[in-house]
Amino acid sequence: MQEFNELMSSIDKGEYKPFYLLSGSEPYFIDSIENKITDKVIHKASRSFDYSLFYGKEADSNQIIEAAKRFPLVGSHHLVVVREAQHLDKSTDLIAEYLSNPQMQTIIVFCFKHKAFDKRKKLYKAARKVGVIMETKTLYDNQVIQWIGDRLHAAQFKIDEKTLQLLFEALGNDLSKIEKEIGKLKIILEDNSQITPQLIEQHVGLSKDYNNFELYKAVGKRDFLQCSKIVKYMAENPKNHPLPLTIFGLYNFFRRVLLYHSLGDKSKAAELLGVRPYFIKDYEYACKKFSLKQLIKAIKLTLEADLKSKGVGMKSANQYNILQDLLVKVFAA
Repeated sequence: MQEFNELMSSIDKGEYKPFYLLSGSEPYFIDSIENKITDKVIHKASRSFDYSLFYGKEADSNQIIEAAKRFPLVGSHHLVVVREAQHLDKSTDLIAEYLSNPQMQTIIVFCFKHKAFDKRKKLYKAARKVGVIMETKTLYDNQVIQWIGDRLHAAQFKIDEKTLQLLFEALGNDLSKIEKEIGKLKIILEDNSQITPQLIEQHVGLSKDYNNFELYKAVGKRDFLQCSKIVKYMAENPKNHPLPLTIFGLYNFFRRVLLYHSLGDKSKAAELLGVRPYFIKDYEYACKKFSLKQLIKAIKLTLEADLKSKGVGMKSANQYNILQDLLVKVFAA
């Protein structure tokens, strides 16, 4: 995120390069940079003259280069945006050749989403010489939680650690969705408002009692009755609680408890587990409820349930049966 923040800061200062090669698995950062450059460079009066937008499935490199060679008519720069560049049919070598002598009053933003751009290609090497390269990566859960906290702070909201975790469970790791929901809260709530579980339930739409976070917490306490209630609720609301996501979260929970078990020095547990310090007590408590042997068995059972959730070895995957069966086996181990 530091690279992203530095790039956004340089754009804010009007420090532009003739080419931006944006690629990777996190589209939010790519979209944010494209929007930032567009907002800074193109104004209402210049949009019709100094802005060219292409989509990879529909454009070819020749069209992009032709647009890039035009001089701005109204503003200081001509902006050429190539969205969905991963679908660009023809070779990008032509764009690499253009970059050997680019039109310095043109900015090309090349948005190559969902995977990293091939470093062996001529365009990558050309971009290193005259432009900016940024490869985005999907954030880990603890990084997403930190990012949500930072965005809420920037929006002038207050939130405690437990509620922050709950908000993450409500929104998941879709950064674009998170940004929209925080924007919605900004409209609804006053500055310096305290975000509470009740506000999340009211405005984001997830029950504070029945979510993945509460399930993992109940598992850590070996509270089978509470687990069964949560599983039943989830099975009745599968759209909001995708089974593979829940099982993946259980796998991560057991893996972290196992790691905590093995730590001699617990002082750096939060950093090593990749969680906020506030939640270490949950893993500490779970260690008292699960032995190393039980955790290894639980991880094995969770991986088997993951396969079942994807239809492997089963004609039909019933969410309630798979989760309930998993918990029975875990608690019986």
